[in-house]
Amino acid sequence: MSLEEMFISIAEEKSACNESWDCRSSPDAREASLWHAGVAIAAAYALIIAVGLIGNVTLIRTFCAVKSMRNVPNLFLCSLAFGDVLLLVTCAPVDASRYLADEWLFGRTGCKLIPFIQLTSVGVSVFTLTALAADRYKAIVKPMDIPTSHATAKICLKAAAIWLLSMVLAIPEAIFSDLHTFHVTQTNETFKTCAPYPHTGDLHPKIHSMASFLIFYVIPLFIISVYYFFIARSLIRSTINLPVEGKIPIRRQMESRKRLAKMVLVFVGLFAICWLPSHVIYLYRSYHYSEVDTSMMHFVTSVAARILAFTNSVRQPVRSLPAEQEFPEAVQQTYLLLLPSSATAHAQYGAWEHTHELTQKHAESHRRQLQSH
Repeated sequence: MSLEEMFISIAEEKSACNESWDCRSSPDAREASLWHAGVAIAAAYALIIAVGLIGNVTLIRTFCAVKSMRNVPNLFLCSLAFGDVLLLVTCAPVDASRYLADEWLFGRTGCKLIPFIQLTSVGVSVFTLTALAADRYKAIVKPMDIPTSHATAKICLKAAAIWLLSMVLAIPEAIFSDLHTFHVTQTNETFKTCAPYPHTGDLHPKIHSMASFLIFYVIPLFIISVYYFFIARSLIRSTINLPVEGKIPIRRQMESRKRLAKMVLVFVGLFAICWLPSHVIYLYRSYHYSEVDTSMMHFVTSVAARILAFTNSVRQPVRSLPAEQEFPEAVQQTYLLLLPSSATAHAQYGAWEHTHELTQKHAESHRRQLQSH
């Protein structure tokens, strides 16, 4: 997550008064309009939270209840689901409260604790996706490098390391976050809210926004893109090298692998699209720190960017979950309807495992035929 300056009170944005907000109306009418807009935005957050919690909790319960789902890759996916739950429980409600109250509601302790929890959950989500990309790279491009002994223990250690790294990176957030008093010159209003860094100059917001952009977006996305590039290339090459010989199952497999190659690129693209607007707006605010943008355009784009970022945890899958006999039908239906982003990765994961296994078998058979001739 881009850690947009969500702790700066909505009072700054409520001072927006231009033609699109009908400045000629009375103050009471404008306040009522702002309140109705805040309620509508909070309702959108509530919907995202509800759908995301149902989907991720269903995913976690399914992995715990169905023995066949307790495998190595699903440990990463459960960790990702826990990160999504933590994000939806802490970050989304706090962000929604900004549209219903002009001041920070959670005290100084909350100002220290909530940013730490939020950044931890963000780190878990981003770094787990990166670890999944690395795992998929090994499984598809270099299957011989996958360890066969103590694989589950190693994945558990990696997942724990991701949580530890995320918590360490979140420590400065807890140290520097504090309550600060702000003054909006346009409306001559003073309010107190939680901010993630000291407001003694414009250097701190620039450092904070750029560090967040690099650590939680650019670097992980670059690594994921590199992994998925080689994955897609391997999938495309395998469809060319596989013997067709008129066999329908092999043709279907080739088409499936082509679709998978395209889908992984779409998956990375969705990740980038969901988070980029939030980062861009935070960078814009940080590098125009002395100027409070009270335009309606800035207000609308800020709201849209935040909502888009949160929908990354609840977006619908681009592929359906592979059928498993051990999967209870009712749970599977709920899982498909409310599948979060991490479950999308599971759908891709299962399809990749099955397709890659078939590919290896057909390739080995083809090599034996060539050797016999």
